[in-house]
Amino acid sequence: MENDKTSSREEAILDKQDQEEPKQKEEEPQALRKRKQVREEPSQEQRKEVKAYKPPLSYPQRLQKELKDQQFPNFFEVFKKLEINIPLAEALEQMPLYAKFIKELINKKRSWHEKEIMLLTEECSAVIQRGLPPKIKDPGSFFLPCTIGNITIDKALCDLGASINLMPYSMMRRLCIEEVKPIQMSLELVDKSLILPKGVIENLLVKVDKFIFPADFVILDLNEEGGDSIILGRPFLATARAIIDVEHGELTLRVHDERITLNVFQEA
Repeated sequence: MENDKTSSREEAILDKQDQEEPKQKEEEPQALRKRKQVREEPSQEQRKEVKAYKPPLSYPQRLQKELKDQQFPNFFEVFKKLEINIPLAEALEQMPLYAKFIKELINKKRSWHEKEIMLLTEECSAVIQRGLPPKIKDPGSFFLPCTIGNITIDKALCDLGASINLMPYSMMRRLCIEEVKPIQMSLELVDKSLILPKGVIENLLVKVDKFIFPADFVILDLNEEGGDSIILGRPFLATARAIIDVEHGELTLRVHDERITLNVFQEA
């Protein structure tokens, strides 16, 4: 009887084990699936932490050099204000970042003077220089009233581009001058044609206001009647020690310590 009871118990235990084994087999794959899903699906926090990929800069040492160059003005300001009461070696140890600049200064790769190059446009340059000056039109021809002998000339043309003083032949006859000194010279006119002068009159006195100046005039026959104007070139203006203010149209003539100022710009 006892043997029958033990055998029935063993059979009941085996039946329970047989029933539990398929349940465990079914539960195991479900747990594995859940673990795989947890591993495969990242959380929302992990998704937020993912950043866009930025490739590294090519030649990063170039940017480092620019950053170091930007530090040079600061170093220069510190260096000008530096007063050392400790050993120089100890001071250099305390500022290792500036060792490169000191080395470049000693090797003359950098200048002690502060230099900053700035590229400006034309508009910016004008603003820095307090703007462009106002544009002024042509003030007109450069005339000077003068007197030669008994003839008054209201508009004697002053010409800084002329290397001689010029007088027409008709003016010479009005002054009753008979003889002229021969001269070997040819003059080129505006139309590129050449003309030979009749001669030169030396030491002719020209009166301007209260001053009298000696001048040499080259005589030229222009075949024009009624020509009563002359050209005062650089020799006369140099003799009169002329100072010309083009903006205000003023001409200052000087003799020794005296001077006179005339308004010389008039419309032709």
